[in-house]
Amino acid sequence: MRMKLKVKKLMAVFMAVMLLAAAFVMPVSVSAADPITVCFHYLRDDGDYDDWSVWVWTTGDGWSVDFEGTDEDGAYVYVDITDGATEIGFIVRRGNWEEKDTEDDRFVDVGDVISGTIHVYCVSGEEEFTQENGDDVVTGVKISSAEATSKTEITYVLTDEDSSVDGSSFEILSAAGDTITIESVEADGAEGTITLSDELDYSKTYTISYNGATAIDVTMPEYFSTEEFESLYTYDGDDLGVTLTDDSTAFRVWAPTANKIELNLYESGDGDADDLIATYEMTSDVNGTWVYEIDENLNGTYYTYNAYFDDTTNYDIVDPYARSTGVNGERGMILDLDSTDPDGWDEDTRKVYENSTDLIIYELHIRDFSSDEDSGIENTGKYLAFTETGTTNSNGTATGIDHLIELGITSVHILPSYDYASVDEDDLDSDQYNWGYDPLNYNTPEGSYSTDPYHGEVRVNEYKQMVQALHDANIGVIMDVVYNHTYNTSYSMNLLVPGYYYRTDSNGSGCGNDVASERSMVRKFIVDSVTYWASEYHLDGFRFDLMGLEDVDTMNAVSEALAEIDPNIYVYGEGWTLTTNLSKTGVELATQTNADLTEGIGYFSDTIRDAIKGSVFTATDKGYVNGNISSSRISAIKDGIQGTPSWSPDPTQTINYSSCHDNLTLWDKINSSNADDSEEDRIKQNLLAAAIVYTSQGVPFMQAGEELLRTKTDEDGNYVSDSYASSDSVNLLDYSRLDDYPEVYEYYKGIIEFRKYHAGLRMTTSEEVAEYLTFVDDDELDDGVIAYTIDGEANGEAADAIFVIFNPNSEETTVTLPDGDWDIYVQGSEAGNTCLGTVSGTVTVEAISATILVQNYDPDTATTPSPVVQTVESDDDEAEETDTATTDDDDSDGGISVVVIVIIVVVIVAIAAIVIYYVFAKKKKE
Repeated sequence: MRMKLKVKKLMAVFMAVMLLAAAFVMPVSVSAADPITVCFHYLRDDGDYDDWSVWVWTTGDGWSVDFEGTDEDGAYVYVDITDGATEIGFIVRRGNWEEKDTEDDRFVDVGDVISGTIHVYCVSGEEEFTQENGDDVVTGVKISSAEATSKTEITYVLTDEDSSVDGSSFEILSAAGDTITIESVEADGAEGTITLSDELDYSKTYTISYNGATAIDVTMPEYFSTEEFESLYTYDGDDLGVTLTDDSTAFRVWAPTANKIELNLYESGDGDADDLIATYEMTSDVNGTWVYEIDENLNGTYYTYNAYFDDTTNYDIVDPYARSTGVNGERGMILDLDSTDPDGWDEDTRKVYENSTDLIIYELHIRDFSSDEDSGIENTGKYLAFTETGTTNSNGTATGIDHLIELGITSVHILPSYDYASVDEDDLDSDQYNWGYDPLNYNTPEGSYSTDPYHGEVRVNEYKQMVQALHDANIGVIMDVVYNHTYNTSYSMNLLVPGYYYRTDSNGSGCGNDVASERSMVRKFIVDSVTYWASEYHLDGFRFDLMGLEDVDTMNAVSEALAEIDPNIYVYGEGWTLTTNLSKTGVELATQTNADLTEGIGYFSDTIRDAIKGSVFTATDKGYVNGNISSSRISAIKDGIQGTPSWSPDPTQTINYSSCHDNLTLWDKINSSNADDSEEDRIKQNLLAAAIVYTSQGVPFMQAGEELLRTKTDEDGNYVSDSYASSDSVNLLDYSRLDDYPEVYEYYKGIIEFRKYHAGLRMTTSEEVAEYLTFVDDDELDDGVIAYTIDGEANGEAADAIFVIFNPNSEETTVTLPDGDWDIYVQGSEAGNTCLGTVSGTVTVEAISATILVQNYDPDTATTPSPVVQTVESDDDEAEETDTATTDDDDSDGGISVVVIVIIVVVIVAIAAIVIYYVFAKKKKE
């Protein structure tokens, strides 16, 4: 019995010592502060709450919450806010942004709320809402912001003054839960400075709380943008992703802030399938990369990464450099790209032009191209629709690729066709639609356009077939790319390197996650991605979405890298000036005003767009062709005609257009602004807009369907402005309109043909334009009429001169011609390379129309520009093996972990306690 008691005492002492030791060596857990709960109440007159939800955000990305139930105040949902926010943004929306209940963002003020429930009452269609505090709401002073101004100082701002501020008022924790010791606090009203005993690590994250209220993040310096970080972690190799040889598969991924990276191999690309083959721990290598090599060719296997950090682990991350994926882009695919080449791919040739002004660009969505049930196309909504020839509608009118050939365009600008997030590839029978400006995996084709989204090789092969078919039709392929933002911040690179890919709290894109292109590895990724698409898929050009958010150095790097592949690959984009928070000083953005810093890169001209038809932001606003002949409109049209508005150095950098996928179609805009005009006059306005675009210096661009008076209306007959998520019935190309409006189609064909035959309309420098293009004085013309001459010396023009006249008025006008006989090639609703008559002295120009004449021109001997013939070289069949040797910087193995140290310390303390007990007991007995 005494022996049992002694053992029990011994065990009690041991446990007590273990607990005491653990208290000394293990971090103390801190209980989370009570959250703020917001109950959103949403009342609709019709009582229909199906598919309605609330989008909520505090800082950065938001999240969607579905309504939980209904009561007398409508639908409701409770949302916990756990990040110490001072205001909470919300939007009531239907579906996946099909509709917003009110247009503006709304915000709940929680500046003085520490915890408790706030009720927000919204009535459908009303911007104003009611905010009421529940009985459990605790109010007081809390911290609204905190910024690390050095490694030992944090400045803070409270929501109100507090005279009791001292060091004990604040708690600063690392992401791992370690307390950062505060040395002192210097308060000045609601603001102050905290001096720390320990240094902060700029590569880590920290939170700060005040008097136990919910913590907020400490804003850290832009460590990722420092020379220190970029010199240590910029990797310039060309083997990121997977390198596949006959007998090996090598992986390299960039994740400099991770503690450990694991490679997962899967049998299939289905993210829900329980088919893990194996998980391998990768080895830390140079410049923040991790490597692993397997002595086997794993073609057809799928893979992801796990990334481990101090405070979190991100599982099943898709490699940003993955060349294909499984369904819905949830797993990357190891793929032998040569095996995806269609027959004859090695003989495929790009369709690029030495002068970008020779291009005629047609903007097209892949699904729209073949969604018309009467198109005669079998592969509806697929890449393969472009491979079908001889298709017609029920009237025998050419559709599909034959329609594009007949129209005479040189290039198809395809809306985003990389893997995007908003369409469920596992549910393609439903009526899903999106333009695709929500990138998920940049380097793999979108699966919903393939015939089999489950097997990653199919989408690659069919994309190549599409490109090949267009090239065979003498049509180039321009890819619309979106590197300025991602679908959300769960993008793979942000899971591998949290915080690196984005600019802090920046929303120039309207998506809350502007990409930090100015950082070296972001720039490298963009350049690598574009050049990969150009090389592997033989693409002829790239259109950059919101290019004004990309920095000049990145865009120049893209242009230079593409020039090494083919100097005639054309790059252009939206150079709008948008507010974004750059992570470095001295960075210039690729906006229109900086066009001179990006030589050879084109910019959309909203100057000529709005001058032609009126502002895109006001449906009823009029432009030159539809009723506004003010001096400002005329001046802007003349700038556009010369291809050199104030921001553009040369015509090669000016994209002239009157409509694109954004906003109303040209026909719908004219119908909205001029609803009382006759259809005949509205058609004339449309044709005049086309004449201006195709006779202006620069690069002409049109939205698909402009040639058939494309309209986008919903089931109620309302015009749909931004149809990015509307149905096929709204977005499809309705080929029957070619039969309804044949004169419009023939005019577009003719004006395109005329431009092709006249190099004087395609000058390449502002100096040429200034020398060879001359406007007729306004006082010699009726109000609003514009007339100008192009000398035959311009750019090797086939005629001695071209004379162009635009008459926007509702009455005909007579214009005096330069001396000599003039042949008419464009007049009224007719255009082309066939002479319509000869005049001298004067010419009568019909109401709302263009007349174009040439002098001493022989259409039988004239020629059109041809693309530069260059067979695309295939990549080397054999890739170099990846060096997986671990460098001296490897810290993933060989060290003793914190857990091991803790266990050793605890055991030592316990043994010492036992020894002390026996010694004490022995002495007592003696």
